[in-house]
Amino acid sequence: MQMEFQGKTVLVTGAGKGIGRATATMLAARGAEVVALTRSPSDLDSLKAEIGCRTIAVDLADPAATRAAAREAGPVDYLVNNAGTTALDSFLDLTVETMNHLLAVNTVAPMIVAQEYARDRIARGLKGSIVNVSSVSSFIGFADHAAYCASKGALDAMTRVMANELGRQGIRVNAVNPTVTLTPMAVKAWSDPAKSAGMMNRIPVGRFADPDDVAEVILYLLSDRAAMVNGIAMPVDGGFMIN
Repeated sequence: MQMEFQGKTVLVTGAGKGIGRATATMLAARGAEVVALTRSPSDLDSLKAEIGCRTIAVDLADPAATRAAAREAGPVDYLVNNAGTTALDSFLDLTVETMNHLLAVNTVAPMIVAQEYARDRIARGLKGSIVNVSSVSSFIGFADHAAYCASKGALDAMTRVMANELGRQGIRVNAVNPTVTLTPMAVKAWSDPAKSAGMMNRIPVGRFADPDDVAEVILYLLSDRAAMVNGIAMPVDGGFMIN
């Protein structure tokens, strides 16, 4: 397992921070050539210095730029759609602009990148694997997260359709659904101790996730070890969903 991705190329979106960076680093350590795609050039520069990856800077809220970046990134053997963003608004205060922005980054961008990846694999008669990084927010109606929950719920639904259609072409598609993971985005959303304590109390293992906890599951689902796993939304939540 240590070098199971030797000779493979993996595109990771949102690779600059958090789960994406942990995934890119773990993939490189296990032999993969990583293509890192994210918005911040400085994050890409530091990641390239760390693991020697190819880098592409793009604003995933821009669909045309996203498609161009996905084409530039290819061809790759595997895809991790990790990039995401959030916003904290009560439902009554949520604007159309915020909703559209989160859908663009969290749902439409993964669609576009996966289309380009899958078209290339199918055209060349090759199998593949996609992991979409979702959230337990796709299952739970967290207050002040209407746009985020909606975007991740849509991502899960799209994952199931992708798994159905692309699985018939030899491309498996799965989602991972982490609980609060200690990333910069999570710190923003869960910095209030009163709010975070309530969430923590629902996690039987007694802690939030680390990015590496999620990256390990992503790598498993990408790999041939998960050859019969297709179309799942896999909670990585320490048991949160059983409460």
